[in-house]
Amino acid sequence: MANSVLNIIKIGGNIIDDEGLLDSFLEKFSALSGKKILVHGGGKIATRLASELGVQAQMVEGRRVTDEDMLRIVTMVYAGLTNKTIVAKLQKLKCDAVGLSGADGDVIKAIKRPVKDIDYGFVGDLLHDSVNTLAIKKFLEAGFVPVFSAITHNGLGQLLNTNADTIASSLAVSLSSLYETSLVYCFEKNGVLRDVTDENSVIPTIKYEEFEYLKDSGVVNDGMIPKLQNAFNAINKGVQEVYIGHANNLHLFQQGQFGTCLTLK
Repeated sequence: MANSVLNIIKIGGNIIDDEGLLDSFLEKFSALSGKKILVHGGGKIATRLASELGVQAQMVEGRRVTDEDMLRIVTMVYAGLTNKTIVAKLQKLKCDAVGLSGADGDVIKAIKRPVKDIDYGFVGDLLHDSVNTLAIKKFLEAGFVPVFSAITHNGLGQLLNTNADTIASSLAVSLSSLYETSLVYCFEKNGVLRDVTDENSVIPTIKYEEFEYLKDSGVVNDGMIPKLQNAFNAINKGVQEVYIGHANNLHLFQQGQFGTCLTLK
């Protein structure tokens, strides 16, 4: 049974790549009360460093192919430079963060993605039992704020590059057995918009049957469909609510005014 509230916040490269945006977001994140976890993606630094080192970045259908050279680079950037920069900035704000990859404390174990039509290389997929909930609980109960990079491991000494949205969702689902978990995806829009040209047309709440209607009527389309589908999958597996909104507005989250709230009923 859940014994307290846990908020899991995920940020992407658009925030990480802009120091001003990142500083502003982290101030708002550090001010959130209660137990919380931050999950961050990679941003453009890895691609830029790869170019400087003469390593060709390969993308297939918007997904990064991670060969051995690219794995070294994303590990250095995601689990190293980016993660520790965020942790240092949070410590400055008196938020006692601890930076983690999946290998640290064996907190997230993944499997190498099986080769079907495309070999994605050292990319990790998560299973239903990938998250070590009891290990993460120790950090949370000790008063630490875990900050997760998008690097996991397979338990056999191999690091793996893993989608940060998936990590955030898996953490929320797994930890919902211990806490009332809410999952917050911060991206570049104010929420799910009724009119994509109008940032003020945020749909405040979407229930699953409404999502089906919005999808069929074309209000929700393209990349927003899998984002919302994944969110409802998480809710079906125990997550209390999922929110989607702009990182700049995170200070409104605990006032119940942040972006779009997805809920079953």
